[in-house]
Amino acid sequence: MKHLKVGDKAPDFSALNENNEVIKLSDYLGQKVVLFFYPKDDSPGCTKEACNLRDNYKDLKKLGFEVLGVSPDKPSKHRKFIDKYEFQYSLIADTDKEIIHKYGLWGPKNFMGREIIGVHRTTFLIDENGVIEYIIEKVKTKDHAKQIFDLVSQAQTA
Repeated sequence: MKHLKVGDKAPDFSALNENNEVIKLSDYLGQKVVLFFYPKDDSPGCTKEACNLRDNYKDLKKLGFEVLGVSPDKPSKHRKFIDKYEFQYSLIADTDKEIIHKYGLWGPKNFMGREIIGVHRTTFLIDENGVIEYIIEKVKTKDHAKQIFDLVSQAQTA
């Protein structure tokens, strides 16, 4: 698995979103990005995480962030997930797991007491120049936005 770290250039990608539009990370140069990777649309933990970001979207935007989610689901499944929960942000379809592999997030993990192979739930905060500022590896699905706000706040007071 590739291990990205703070200070690395975020790997660019080109993939379809929920509307079958091509999205590139490089399209977001000049703005900050919350890039969150999650295993599966409409599963309990992923729904909590995505809804928490939805509920705090306006405050994330005030801090200058755009939000993008990435999972191996198809664009049509993303569309249903967005419509069901009224997300204001795009979800990227990484059906071949190319982006997930670029970010080093595919591999063995523990799930409900057993080891499986899957997506490691991780969030990257990327600056206006496309550089990784923070990596959140232990995502608190119900309180993910607070993790982001706390990191930004700590950086501002440092």
